[in-house]
This record gives sequence, C-alpha cells and structure tokens, in this order.
Amino acid sequence: MSFKKLTYKILRYSGIPFLFREVFQRNRVSIVMFHDIGPREAEGAFAYLAARYNIISLERYMEAREKGAKLPPKSLIITLDDGYARNYQLLPVVKKLNIPITIFLCSGLLDTNRHFWFLFKQRNMGQIPLRNMPNSERLAVLESFGFRQDREFDRPQSLSREQIMEMREVINLQAHTQFHPFLTSCEDEEAWEEIAGSKRDLEEEYGLEINTLAFPHGNYSERDLDILKQAGFQYAITVDYGFNTLQTDPFRLKRLSIDDSGDIDLLSLKASGVWTFFRVLSGVQQKTGIVKVGSYISQYLIFNTFLEGELDPIIYSLG
Repeated sequence: MSFKKLTYKILRYSGIPFLFREVFQRNRVSIVMFHDIGPREAEGAFAYLAARYNIISLERYMEAREKGAKLPPKSLIITLDDGYARNYQLLPVVKKLNIPITIFLCSGLLDTNRHFWFLFKQRNMGQIPLRNMPNSERLAVLESFGFRQDREFDRPQSLSREQIMEMREVINLQAHTQFHPFLTSCEDEEAWEEIAGSKRDLEEEYGLEINTLAFPHGNYSERDLDILKQAGFQYAITVDYGFNTLQTDPFRLKRLSIDDSGDIDLLSLKASGVWTFFRVLSGVQQKTGIVKVGSYISQYLIFNTFLEGELDPIIYSLG
C-alpha cells in the first residue's frame, strides 16, 4: 500500500469524516460530482454514500426549495458531468440500488462520433495551455492538431439516442452546454449558443425537460448567469466547494468533486468535505468563504460562506 493510500485510510478511520457528516452536513445538502466512473466502482461508491447519507434527487431538492419543505438529514445528490458513453452502464446499478442520479449532457456530442476536445488534447497536445485564450483561438489551435468540434471519429465518446431514451425513464438528464467550452473565454454569441442551444437541443431532439445547467470546468461569469436566466434555466451547478441549504443561490449551487477511481477511503474524505478542508490548510487550494483570522499564537478558519451562514460561524483553533 502506498503512503498516499495509507494516509487516506488513516484519515477515513480517524473519525474526522464522521464528524464532518454529523456536524457540517447534517442540516445541509451536499452535491457530489463524478464523471466517467465504471459500473463496478459506481456500485461500491454509491452504496457507501447511501449507507451514510440520505440520497435524494435533484428534483426533490428543487421541490423542497419551492415549497419550503424539510429534507432528511445529511441529504446528498449524486451527479455526473459530460455524458460519457460508459454512463449507460450505470443504469443497472441505479436500478439495483434504487437511488436517483443526475447526468449533465453535452448536447453537441450526443448520438455522434464526435469527441470531447479536452480528451483529444490530453492524448495529442501535451501541456499546451488553452484555458485562458479566446474560444475562437482555442478551436483554431485544436484544429491545427487535427481536431474539429464536428469531426466524426471512429467511435463515440458520448451517449447514443437509444441509450438516452432508455436512461431518461430512470435518470434525470440535464444540460452541460453543447461542446464543453470555457464559457468565460467565449464571445457573447458563442456563450448564448452553448448555453441556450444545449437546452434547445435536449428538449427538441430528446424530449427532455431541462431546467438545470452544470457549468463546464466550473467556469462562469455574471454574463453567463444572465444568459441562463434569459434562456429559461432555473438552476445552475458549479464546482465551487461547499454545502447547500434551501437558501443557497439557485444559480450557484456548490459541489464536491469526486474522482472515478472507486477508492472508498478517498471517497469518504471527499464526500464529507474533509479533503477540501485539508487542502485549504496546506495552502494547495483557496476556498472562497473561508477566512483566516487570529493572533500571534492561534490561527482560525471560519466556515461561514462554506456553510451558507445557517449557524453562527464555527471557529476552529489551529494554534
């Protein structure tokens, strides 16, 4: 066992994840994010979560917001981003465990052999930075390496029409733009088409009822929030770290990112928020809403925005 995996296991059984679940997550709604997790890994991960949280649907959370209804303690919503072809294999898992999940789809890749540009980049372009360049320039660089958004490859990376039609009866399918761009690098017209176009595509082509968008890369601006509202979306999900309440801004819902490895020790740390807590302490990750204050001897973390201000700020002495 590697030192890293041993550390995960020690932290899992230290009682810290249990403390986070019972104190911070008990009266809040956690949203976790997977991507391309396999069926075996998903069954283990989902079963672990179901044994420690009350798994609710995204729709139930929305209904509770609208009606002011009470949700069960430690409510947790399972989401997956992108709509990979392998997501279809999760259908038997979801049925077996009888739990709700939501998958956010990139409408421009569905029922085609088109590929995700970021996977092409990883395999063919190395470390060439694309994040901060204008969208048109990013597409031009990709094209110089042989990639176009409408290029049909040998095999699909996303779901087919038949799979979507079968999955929609059991799984909540929502929007993730058309082609997964960095929205803040898009011109206004590009951003509108990516956001509003994804809703149009999914509703007109697949008969889905679309009210929620998950921001690709967690990347968004005030302009993009305005587009969402104009296009008729009611909710948006970010990758901003934290937990939610019924009062959280519906267009800035927070999520906890989970990797697809199926490592239960690591899952326990990430789903509880412990992972982010220690990354902030180590200085690896900045967390909006966690403010450092203190004296010469002590240093404190105040979980205020992180916990949506539902309780008085909870102060931990680190000195």
